[in-house]
Amino acid sequence: MRFGWLTLGHSPSADADHAAIHEQVAQACFAETAGFDGIWLTEHNFTGESVYCDPIPFASVVAARTSRIRIGFAVIQLALRHPIRLATQLALLDNLSDGRLDIGVGHGTNYNEYEFVGYGLRSHDSRERMEETLDVLVRAWTEAPLVHHGKFYDLSVPALRPRPRQRPHPPIWRAVSSAGSVRECGRLGVPILLPRLPIARLPERLALYDAGLAESGLDPAIQRQRREQAAVWRWVYVAESQRQAETELAATLLETRRHMLHDRASYNPPDFTVEASRVNPWNDPSVSHEDGRLARGRCALLPRALRPVRPAGSRRRAGGRAARRRRPSRAVSDEPRLPAARADHGVDATLRRGGDSSFSVRQAGVRRGRPA
Repeated sequence: MRFGWLTLGHSPSADADHAAIHEQVAQACFAETAGFDGIWLTEHNFTGESVYCDPIPFASVVAARTSRIRIGFAVIQLALRHPIRLATQLALLDNLSDGRLDIGVGHGTNYNEYEFVGYGLRSHDSRERMEETLDVLVRAWTEAPLVHHGKFYDLSVPALRPRPRQRPHPPIWRAVSSAGSVRECGRLGVPILLPRLPIARLPERLALYDAGLAESGLDPAIQRQRREQAAVWRWVYVAESQRQAETELAATLLETRRHMLHDRASYNPPDFTVEASRVNPWNDPSVSHEDGRLARGRCALLPRALRPVRPAGSRRRAGGRAARRRRPSRAVSDEPRLPAARADHGVDATLRRGGDSSFSVRQAGVRRGRPA
């Protein structure tokens, strides 16, 4: 198993952005020192949900200050990007990082319609835009000349320079959650990024991915490699004590949820609604903040005693730090590891009500190896 750190660089105000950006740079560089295998950068625009907004220039700074850690995107919102500009930026970045890029892609946010509006778009055709952008992106790296006539772009490119350092191009990961999309990614033979699903549901999703891989026609060795690369996002919070972790985490979740729901209520256009299947207690504004925090019970609160297990990091400020784990090589316990709820710590009971399970770092092995 390999461990990566996914940044969630929330900044509460414009005045705090400068300090938050530099804090994120320092933490990203520390991830290499701490032994993480990769860092995964997010993309959100306009409201400080991701303080650096565009992860590509941010990644160039990380690339210049590190030498080993892989640098990934989870994810680039393809519907907001011009494919040739994106292909050029990523190819240059892959050269600057000496071939350390992992490119996670998605159609865009399912909740922040104001991000599309800010670019003069709406989300109704975001999946079509994503598919065309992805097609052009890959072809720009592998075809010369490139001629494309599509729904959104008409392009003629002599050749893209520079070419990516990794050949034929950096690994492209797909962010997926539904059963159908997981199986389809298996058929296509592409690496997958799974969201914060309950641990009990992970075997089902991975079995669907395996079934898709079996239909892909890929060489068995490549199928096995793809299975081993499957990435799972889990929340992990480390503090000096259980009590400190619970207290800080409760404050962080409350701050993050208030910021998120306020921005969506203020800036999403009135004709936009979130798909019913995507509404949950965390993002539902009709749910109280106290009860809404249960949706973020998908984390392990780890006391100091577990810190010798490598890699691990400590989180001391509000903002967000999440670990992305490669597919486990052996079973991970689905029994909650939080202590019994105490009368003076309501957050503990709240986390238990989330219905999701923690995982214990004590049970997790680490398998090294560079992804293809």
